[in-house]
Amino acid sequence: MNTPTTDDLRYQAVSSRDARFDGTFFFAVATTGIYCRPSCPAVTPKRRNVRFYPSAAAAQGAGFRACRRCRPDAVPGSAEWNLRADLVGRAMRLIGDGVVDREGVQGLADRLGYSTRQVHRQLTEELGAGPVALARAQRAHTARVLLQTTDLPVTETAFAAGFASVRQFNDTIRAVYAQTPTALRGAPRRAGDAAPPGGIPLRLAHRGPYAAREVFGFLGRRAVPGAEEMTGVPGARTYRRTLRLPYGTGIAEVREPHRAAAGWLACRLHLTDLRDLAAAVQRVRRLFDLDADPDAVAERLGADPVLRPLVAARPGLRSPGAADADELALRAVLGQQVSVAAATRLGARLVAAHGTPLAAPDGTLTHLFPEPAALADAEFDGMPEARRDTLRTVAAALADGTVRLDPGADRDDTGRRLLALRGVGPWTAGYIRMRALGDPDVFLPGDAGARRALTALGARPGAEDAWRPWRSYALHHLWNLWNKDS
Repeated sequence: MNTPTTDDLRYQAVSSRDARFDGTFFFAVATTGIYCRPSCPAVTPKRRNVRFYPSAAAAQGAGFRACRRCRPDAVPGSAEWNLRADLVGRAMRLIGDGVVDREGVQGLADRLGYSTRQVHRQLTEELGAGPVALARAQRAHTARVLLQTTDLPVTETAFAAGFASVRQFNDTIRAVYAQTPTALRGAPRRAGDAAPPGGIPLRLAHRGPYAAREVFGFLGRRAVPGAEEMTGVPGARTYRRTLRLPYGTGIAEVREPHRAAAGWLACRLHLTDLRDLAAAVQRVRRLFDLDADPDAVAERLGADPVLRPLVAARPGLRSPGAADADELALRAVLGQQVSVAAATRLGARLVAAHGTPLAAPDGTLTHLFPEPAALADAEFDGMPEARRDTLRTVAAALADGTVRLDPGADRDDTGRRLLALRGVGPWTAGYIRMRALGDPDVFLPGDAGARRALTALGARPGAEDAWRPWRSYALHHLWNLWNKDS
């Protein structure tokens, strides 16, 4: 699937209520003053009354308020931001993680290595809004979720959502939703939106089909006891894990959907500080690869005769990312030249010996995964000396900033820095790049499972070159040849 490039093509997508384009652009109606997602179920407005915008923030900046029926602020993020490695793509990933709210525009620019003026100019040119407006749109969405799913007082909601003042919060809610916060809280909820005790219930939207069985199987086989768990049976599983967040800690629960066509995953977040809501949501979205464009992936990979039957057998297969990039990097070292089960056992020992205990255990969840600084000089049992040295080396590089794995990291530069570390080879660097940095175009030619699958399929040498820019997804298709019990 390609994003429509002209307004006439965009209007065709709106007329057909094509959900594939939700999040890739927004449309506003001049006669009503509202903006919507392309799949909005309302009567299609006349073409002359429609305006198109590349972001929700741009529509809000033009004076339009969010549609109460289709909730355009709750759509999946554009898959383009994960694919792109340029300034705008990196900036959007960092804004989604809440960097502007925590560190300001200067902090965003420093992380990207550009001036604030350059960052503002490029974002405005492409998205019709600068970093402050984009962060404001995200804060408004976070506030709506808190208002409609918790009983938190309005004043506390304002600061939990990231607003600097109650006045700013009130003005933003009125501008975006044309309602006061109190009225927005009292708006009728959809079925399933009620907030039973314990945590914040969310629907995390995705576009297209979602191969939940395979994704939950992938995460379940790699769940590290103490920090992660998978309960239930295939088709009715719940994945749970601890989260280290900017202001506190949390536990995320994600349920395997009963129906593949639901269009969302049910999630519940338990947070010690509600200011972490937006960051926690983004980390779960990255872990489950919810902003992917499965149609674009299938179009490219399905055109190859080697992968065509695999793509047809598993529509919507995702490339899971990471809820904590530093954790993923350390776990990649544990997985060097050992089985998944052996790496998981090593991870469990690491968590028990060096992890941060939760204030109170929650089921089998007892610890946060160890921070890099805690492992840079730690003693490790049960692994070869070379791997112990590599683990300390990688932990030290993460702790001192030699290697940074935040959402806006330059993937090529990070790959080079990883390979420069003693004990880190192409497989480890590639696996970290694929999962910790969410790179959709990584292939691991030295991976034993991939080699075995390519041989079984009779693929010619270099076949993976035709799978760009979605080689990470191709790799998961190959791996799934040997995991039929997902």
